[in-house]
Parts: sequence; C-alpha cells; structure tokens
Amino acid sequence: MSKPTLALCIPAYNAAEYLPRLLKSAQDQAIPFDEILVYNDCSIDNTAFVAEKFGAQVINGDINRGCSEGKNRLAEVTKSEWIHFHDADDELMPNFTTLAHKWMAKSHPPEVVLFPYEWRDDRTNGLLNVRKFDREALEKDPIEYAILEQINPFCGLYKKDKMLEAGGYDTDPLVLYNEDVAFHLRLAIAGLRFSAEEEISIINYRISNSMSAANQIKCNEAHFQVLKKAAAQVGDRYPKTLALKLWKAAGVAASQKNFKTADKCIELAINLNGNNPVGQGKAFSMLAGVNPYLAIRFREYLITWFNPDLRKQSE
Repeated sequence: MSKPTLALCIPAYNAAEYLPRLLKSAQDQAIPFDEILVYNDCSIDNTAFVAEKFGAQVINGDINRGCSEGKNRLAEVTKSEWIHFHDADDELMPNFTTLAHKWMAKSHPPEVVLFPYEWRDDRTNGLLNVRKFDREALEKDPIEYAILEQINPFCGLYKKDKMLEAGGYDTDPLVLYNEDVAFHLRLAIAGLRFSAEEEISIINYRISNSMSAANQIKCNEAHFQVLKKAAAQVGDRYPKTLALKLWKAAGVAASQKNFKTADKCIELAINLNGNNPVGQGKAFSMLAGVNPYLAIRFREYLITWFNPDLRKQSE
C-alpha cells in the first residue's frame, strides 16, 4: 500500500517577508510534503515570486477574498489526501511531517489532529508560551472543546475529503475575524473525530501588527457571531458551555466600550441558560441577577476609575 499523501497549504497576502522562513522549514522536513501550495490573495508585493522561488505551486486569486476563501480554494486544488494549513509568518520544526505520517498511517485515524506549538516573539525569538491540547477532553467531546478553546489552523492536520464534506471554511463575512473557531466548530458539529499529538513541531510567532492584534473589537464581534451560529445548531445540548463563552465575550466587549456587542452576548446567554452569569464573580452574579445589562456597565465603570489593572481579570 502507498503511504497517504500530505499537502502544505499556505494562504498568503503580502507575505514575501515571511514566506522564506516557512518554506525553508518545509523543505527541511524529514519526510517531504507531497505538495506545497500557496494561495496568493492578490498581494501587492512579490509573494508569488518568493513562493515559486522555493518551488511552491502558486494559485493566484482574482480579487482579494480573505484567508477563508483562500483555504477553501487550496483544499479544492490539492490532490493530497491530508492537508496542513499554515500561516505564512509561522514555522515548522523538522519533525512535523514525521509526526503527521504517524497519524495518517493509522488504520482508522481521526479526521482532525491538533499539534502543540511554541509561541515565540518574532523580533527576539524569545519563548512566550507553549500551547498543548487536552487529548482526553478533545476525543470525548470535540464540540464542547471547540466551543471552549481557541483552535488555530496552523496546528491542525485534516482529512481533506471529510473536511470538504463538512463545508470547509465558513466564508460568511460576519465570522471573518474568528474564522478559525467557526471552522473547527463546523467540523466538530459535522461529526469529525478529533485527537491531539503530544510532541511539539510548530512555532507560532507573535507579530505586533497582525490582523487579530489590529482588529480586536472586530475579533470579539465575530466571536459573538460564531457563538450565535453554534447556539442555533447545538444550543439545546450545550447551553451552559455556550453561556460561559458568551459572558466572557460580553466582558471583553465591555472592556472595549462596545456595549452593543456586550448586550447581544448577554441576551443570547440568558436565552440559553437563564439569568445566570456563568464563570463570573459572586458580587457581579448578584447584581446581574437583578439587571445583567446594568451589571456589565457598572463593573466596567469600577474597573476604569478605580483599578484599570483588573480589566484583564474581567475578560
């Protein structure tokens, strides 16, 4: 039997500065990728030239459509059975494909495998954190796990046909800034089986001017839309879990003075789980029992005027 095939799929927009690091790390794998594809989303730099220089197959978009459209296009074009999406500004360790093939070779592999990663500062290369996934919780209930946890695509290995059957990436503009959570929730709700690797083989870099860092309000607004969609599909099965995330999102929105989104989060949380602010402090819960919309504003007022350092604890 021939071994399963694996494609590295990279959505890229103005990524010429970072692509060499990633593509060099792809070339240094112990087991070569069967395909390396770059979706050039109408970059105005020489992203396509750099990708071709390193031997990648380039798919050029006709207009700038965003990374979700790009990932779906890459999945449609690749001939490989398995896909690993990777952000253009991140990096692979030499052991990634070896670990991926270990999973791909199983007689009945899960359709989604999450890989732990190092989080490093792009400027200093200093280690900021290590992210690992709870295999037991992930295998037990991937839907609940995908609701509770931020899962990024640069740490995933996906069975292509099952991923496409589930619908791939959600291209709804309302979820654009939280598309990774939407994607993994979609796969989990569709019934795909998840698991997690234990050995680190990926490096994610902190970039100061990244899309998420520059658009935090939009990210939280999109997160509400993702939770709203999930509530419509599985709210009757996960009311408390969704309410927990909604109350946290409401706190983040309040810290951004975005009370319109905070109110939407609170309203949906109440519809799911009653007037019970899951995961919040005792004093706040008491006030929220009387008026949750006033409670979120009063807490933010106190934090703003008396102890701004507490804001992080309220998010």
